[in-house]
Amino acid sequence: MLYSSAQNWRDAPRKRVLFFGMSGLGKTHLSQMLRAAGGWFHYSIDYRIGTRYMGEYIADNAKAEAMKVPFLRELLLSDSIYIGSNLSFENLTPVSAYLGKPGNPSLGGLPMTEYRRRQEQFRMAEVHALLDTEYFIDRADRLYGYPHFICDTGGSICEWVDPENPDDPVLRDLAGNTLMIWIRGDEAHSAELVRRFDKAPKPMSYQSEFLERVWSEYLSENNILETDVDPDGFIRWTYARALAHRQPRYEAMARNWGVTVTADEVSGVRDAGDFEDLIAGAIDARIRA
Repeated sequence: MLYSSAQNWRDAPRKRVLFFGMSGLGKTHLSQMLRAAGGWFHYSIDYRIGTRYMGEYIADNAKAEAMKVPFLRELLLSDSIYIGSNLSFENLTPVSAYLGKPGNPSLGGLPMTEYRRRQEQFRMAEVHALLDTEYFIDRADRLYGYPHFICDTGGSICEWVDPENPDDPVLRDLAGNTLMIWIRGDEAHSAELVRRFDKAPKPMSYQSEFLERVWSEYLSENNILETDVDPDGFIRWTYARALAHRQPRYEAMARNWGVTVTADEVSGVRDAGDFEDLIAGAIDARIRA
């Protein structure tokens, strides 16, 4: 690990951490709290994806929709209007809207071929954004003078890495530059995440093998064709399965590459001092294990 002991962590003049785990368990909340406290640079992987690596895809998709409207088409062709996404740390909707959901086009679904293409675009974008972490660590210190650094990852980080491979290029790079911290939820947290998702389903990214399996199962169980799929119905059905698929992958990432804290512990963090104590305890627990 980047910090060999709890005391080494406490004494470090530059603290560098990376949060991973399911969306909704406190990664971004904790990142924003530390940023607001001062001295911490907040690097959002999802924001980097949407601005640096998928911004053109997102804007072009919006332009394609606008070109279907004669009035907007004329304005676009004459360079009279500009279309772009208003992406921010607090509003990452343009990324998820571009990812979309597979199924019946009349219900807002995408053909599976197009859906797979966008999923692969996202995979490549996320890998690149993760590998940009070292650059942003240097940039935060050299350009802005921030001594401490947070990498706030998306829930899908575990889909693109092999946590059991000691030579995994992404994990080796991240663990060499940050202390990787898993925010672990329990069954009650998972149930709450499922309840929230069922109320407001949003697009997700999936490992290709997992996507192919659940898509085939969904079509078979419901005896329907691709064009009959209710997009929201499919991603609601898939969500709990995605949680179960990701949990052991997160666990292996923490076991082989980092430390673990619980979502309940994170919810009790009130300031940077609490955070420092929490991570010191997690490092001690890792060393004792």
